[in-house]
Amino acid sequence: MRFQAVRGMPDLLPEVLPRWQHIEAIFRQLTRCYGFSEIRLPILESTGLFKRGVGEVTDIVEKEMYIFEDRNGDSLALRPEGTAGCVRAALEHGLIHNQVQKFWYSGPMFRHERPQKGRYRQFHHLGLEVFGVETPLIDAELIGLTAQCFKQLRLLESVSLEINTLGTPEDRVSYRHQLIQYFTVYQEQLDDDSKRRLHTNPLRILDSKNPELQDIIAKAPRMSECMSEHSRARFEKVLALLNAGQIKYKVNHQLVRGLDYYSHTVFEWVTQTLGAQGTVCAGGRYDGLVEQLGGAPTPAIGCAIGVERVALMLEALGVACAFPEMPKCYLIFEESLESEVFRSVYQWRDRYSQCEFIVNLQGGNFKKQFQRAHKSGADYAVIWGVEAFNAGCVDIKSLREIEAPEPEQQSVSLAECEDFLKNLKINKIKLK
Repeated sequence: MRFQAVRGMPDLLPEVLPRWQHIEAIFRQLTRCYGFSEIRLPILESTGLFKRGVGEVTDIVEKEMYIFEDRNGDSLALRPEGTAGCVRAALEHGLIHNQVQKFWYSGPMFRHERPQKGRYRQFHHLGLEVFGVETPLIDAELIGLTAQCFKQLRLLESVSLEINTLGTPEDRVSYRHQLIQYFTVYQEQLDDDSKRRLHTNPLRILDSKNPELQDIIAKAPRMSECMSEHSRARFEKVLALLNAGQIKYKVNHQLVRGLDYYSHTVFEWVTQTLGAQGTVCAGGRYDGLVEQLGGAPTPAIGCAIGVERVALMLEALGVACAFPEMPKCYLIFEESLESEVFRSVYQWRDRYSQCEFIVNLQGGNFKKQFQRAHKSGADYAVIWGVEAFNAGCVDIKSLREIEAPEPEQQSVSLAECEDFLKNLKINKIKLK
């Protein structure tokens, strides 16, 4: 029997990971510039955390979570998103009591969805969470960070920012009543999911992708009609800050996001490049979540970037990624010198971390070893022959001289070889 990866949980092979590492490197650098600290969170959490935090009548909890009982009979879930776990950790360790905290995290999330390109059952997020700041400035700053991330990835012209406000919980109570009244008139035309949500979470009907409902949804009451003056002024301030930063956006009144904990600003970065899976980053404020999970009232905002989708965009658009390439040296040697080679290369790897050293591990004559050296993509071969070694020398041969298929070997002393290695530089290459 040959085992295969679980459906919707693909392997990440070496040829695709440089693109991922490029995305992660840019994100890491930006989080430092914005004063974020990394936090690492467990993949498993109590099921109740997500039911209370995400919402029991959301698609995630009702349909998509991986839930099981452990040997103690405790109900656990693979995390479907990162925010609830980050809030739990911050409360458990006393990180946000009367403090401003800015965290970032990365890693896999899990949802039992129908797999397709850009939507997987195991997927990866780069997440940002800020606690203790209620001003509109932090909303704009977080959106600004994501805008700069897409700019540095050279994707800003291929994504667009959609933004909306959900107001306060009190605003949403009034809005919820209006939506129930409105959609009840069209109840017979609603699909099963929308009928089920009509009296439990009518805002989610606005997020339906059913093409047969789009005309009805487009004519639904808008949140702005139920908004308090405070909520409206707050949203206008966020938009004014985005204008000041020359960050382009579109107000989308149907944007509600799929999680119950959101309030005030919500936003998504979307693209036409990936077809149906067009959201590449999403987030918003969740001022009530900390209190909902047992903490003191704490303003908060966060978002997450989908790494798979951003990587697919880079590939689809042919965006070349700058990636550092270490010079590679392949060590060829006679078997009797194996101990000497091991001793030297062990020291070299410690001294010259800018180089990659590949040791021939399969024996064989020099001809076979040279074949392996060429196949490995090495830049240079360092050759240890018994006669030369007894004279205190090794040979260095370039493997990249296209116009000279058999370039001459240069015999150097071991000290000169170390000088040669010391002067090798990391190069920036373009990943296509």
